[in-house]
Order: sequence, then C-alpha cells, then structure tokens
Amino acid sequence: MISRTSRFAALFAGLFLAFSMVAMDHAEARRGGSFGSRGTRTFQSAPPTRTAPAPTAPVERSMTPNTGVNTSARQPQAGLQRPGFMSGFGGTMMRGLLLGGLIGLLVGQGFGGLAGMFGFLLQALLIGGAIMLAIRFFRSQSARGPAPALAGAGYAQASNAQGSKFENLATAQQQTDTQRSFTIPGFGGGSGGGSPATGSDEITLAQTDLDAFQQLLTDVQEAFGREDHAALRRAVTPEMVSYLSEELAENAQKGLRNEVSDVTLLQADIAESWREDDRDYATAALRYESRDVTRERASGKVVEGDDDHPTETTELWTFMRENGSSWKLSAIQQA
Repeated sequence: MISRTSRFAALFAGLFLAFSMVAMDHAEARRGGSFGSRGTRTFQSAPPTRTAPAPTAPVERSMTPNTGVNTSARQPQAGLQRPGFMSGFGGTMMRGLLLGGLIGLLVGQGFGGLAGMFGFLLQALLIGGAIMLAIRFFRSQSARGPAPALAGAGYAQASNAQGSKFENLATAQQQTDTQRSFTIPGFGGGSGGGSPATGSDEITLAQTDLDAFQQLLTDVQEAFGREDHAALRRAVTPEMVSYLSEELAENAQKGLRNEVSDVTLLQADIAESWREDDRDYATAALRYESRDVTRERASGKVVEGDDDHPTETTELWTFMRENGSSWKLSAIQQA
C-alpha cells in the first residue's frame, strides 16, 4: 500500500512539474519571444554578427508556411544499406540451387528418398557457406582503401587543399565583418553598406536604409508603450500589428500597461540583406537600452522593471519594404 501511494505521489509530482514547465515556456514565449516573417528565410538561422554572436532563437510564431525539413534527408540512402545475403548474387545462386535440387529430387526419387533429400540439404548448406565466405572476402577487399603510401599522399594533398580553403575563408570572413560592422552608437558613420552582394538575391544597403532602421527601433518601441495602434500600423507589417495588438489587449485585460521610453541604440550590425521578387529584406542585430516597465493601470504602481535604471536588450529585427516603399518591421527574434 505504501509503495503504491509513493508511486502515485511521484507520478503526480512529475505531471505537475511538466505542466508547470509548459505553462512557463508559453508565458515567456508570449511575452516577447520571436515572431514575424523573414520571407523564405523565416525558419532559417540568421548569420552571427559581432552584436549577436550567439545562435538566434528560432521564429516561434509566423504566418509564413513552414515547409519543414526534407524528409528524404532523414531516410537512409540506398547506397549505404547493406544488402542481405538472400538479396544479392548469393541469393540468386542459392535460390537456383534450391530450385534445381528440388526438381531433381521430385523427378528422380520422389518424396520418399529421404537419404537423397538429406544429401541434397547437406550439399546446399556447404555451397551456401562457401558463397557467404566468398561474398565476405570480396566485401573486405572492396572496403580496404588504397595502398598506405598512396593514401598518405592523397591525405597530404587534401590537407594542403583544405588548409588553403580555410585561409581563404578566414580572409573572406574578415572582409565581410569589416563591411557589416558599424561604428557606435548605432549605424551612423559606418561603411554605408549592408551584406555584400555575393549572390543574385543579395542586396547592398545605403546609409539612408540604416538610418531608417535606427528610427524604426525608436518609433516601434515608443508606439507600443503609448498603445498607439495607428503609429504601429505605419511602422510594422500587418502581421506584426496582429501580434503586438494581441499583447496590448492581454495587458489591458490584466489591468496592466507596458511603458517603453528613452530608447538608445548602442550597437548594430547587418546580419543579411536580400531580395525576394518585389520585396527587400534586411535582418539587423540591435543592442539597445530602454526604460521598460509594466504598471498597474489603476494605481500606476510598477509591477515589473525599474523606472530609474534602463535595461539592455539584444534582438534581431528584420525589416521589409515592398516595391521600393518605406521599410517596415516584419520580425523580431531574441538573441
């Protein structure tokens, strides 16, 4: 009885802990989190930058369909599957011997020739064993590599070639970091360009684009703090309006108000910028500080945050413009 009671208590505690963790994760994902759309790169990780060198949190909420991982990549390749003995050359020969022996047995001695049958089975087992040994021998020969001297030479050549590739990659990475980084504070006074045009879909950003990103950071934060839905519609995409309006409505239902002010950009880098049809996208790593507090609507009492000390935040903001129009915020990811 004691054992059953202790097991039930342990099970109940485990379930309570699991549901508590799920509820906690849901609350954290709802407040802040990563949401929005980055076009076809919505569910891809943005390249690391000096501002956000750590892996970025994946997008949790998006209206962009997630095609998922190609299932064919999860299936084992046919060439890597080791065929069974009865499915290859040995299987063909073995089936032929069995069929031929069975026909000879039926025609010559019928079902009554037990001695002939035992003899035939013994021969079949011996032949089958010989075939298996031969197949293993051929497989072991094919699995062995070239002679040690040749293998060593090939490895040395491959190592030299790989070393030169790493040197080229290091040089290219240094050039890319130089082009992507901007002076502090913010984007101002930088190189005036975004991601280098390394492909047909990559675009280069001008200084006016970087200034627009810095301005949008302040406009979006302050509009959210004022609960100004009209200003949000001018600064963010309709999808982002729905997410931000949902959070504002939940705060109002709880009798809370999230105030954001004194937004200051400390450091920023362009992670990537690209074009998809008539839309341009740019993902920027932003490190900024702001006064972010949550108050009770009725009393004005601070229930979260510090009104006297600004907090520092690092996020990845993706901006989108359509047909050369103004940039709008289309996604936020926690760094």
